[in-house]
Amino acid sequence: MKTVVDTHAHTIASTHAYSTVHDYVTAAKQRGLDMFTITDHAPAMPDSPHFWHFGNMKIFPRIESGIAILRGIEANILPDGEFTIGGISQLQTLDIPPGLVPFLDLAVASFHEPVFAPADEKTHTDAMIKAIRSGLCQIVGHPGNPNYPINQEEVIRAARDNNVLLEINNSSFTHSRSGSEKHCMRLLELVDTLDWKVVFASDAHIAYDLGDHSSCIEKARQVGFPEERVVSVSAKRFVDFLGSHGKPVAKELEDWTQSLPEAA
Repeated sequence: MKTVVDTHAHTIASTHAYSTVHDYVTAAKQRGLDMFTITDHAPAMPDSPHFWHFGNMKIFPRIESGIAILRGIEANILPDGEFTIGGISQLQTLDIPPGLVPFLDLAVASFHEPVFAPADEKTHTDAMIKAIRSGLCQIVGHPGNPNYPINQEEVIRAARDNNVLLEINNSSFTHSRSGSEKHCMRLLELVDTLDWKVVFASDAHIAYDLGDHSSCIEKARQVGFPEERVVSVSAKRFVDFLGSHGKPVAKELEDWTQSLPEAA
């Protein structure tokens, strides 16, 4: 299996990451990617960039050196549905300021300890499903995190019914979230059984990791997970997914993907 799309990467705008957009373009070419997404942390995280960072991603070239660059955000699933920005409190499920939504190609929704203290399976499951049903996210980030046990079957059914992809996060097997492996492998088995789809993502915090889905691919091989359920194997497949989700897709991206081969 070869993946050509990476849907989760952080730049130096998230201050615990170490690479620029330019660094990632170079890395994408070296790795053989067609597309990647910048998903810096949303405002509730302590090291999030100013929200102007997200609105100004409109200056990113859509295609640079043959690589498509998507404009994203890694949003935080909120514990109580309330989020305050600029002194204004608003009831939300994710910390995406409403004014930013038109500027984003996609949002990844994730649990993070500084925002949502780990609780119990029902609390996590309910919050994740609420995020999935919000219409604000297209991907659930690192749902195999052992610090946030969930009812995987309920989450997968909700994701399938609301056209939200589940992420298998390569960093969960290498740098972060120790103990994720068994949860991710079980998730893959259930996604196949319940007829849904995933993306593989690096969660790169440095350009050297961009597009590294090697551990994801190996875990998928071990459980016999079919390639046709991995949206990351084709940029066209991923752009088509965004369109099916109701997100306006930039014409330049649509035109560009028409020239790409579909995954085998």
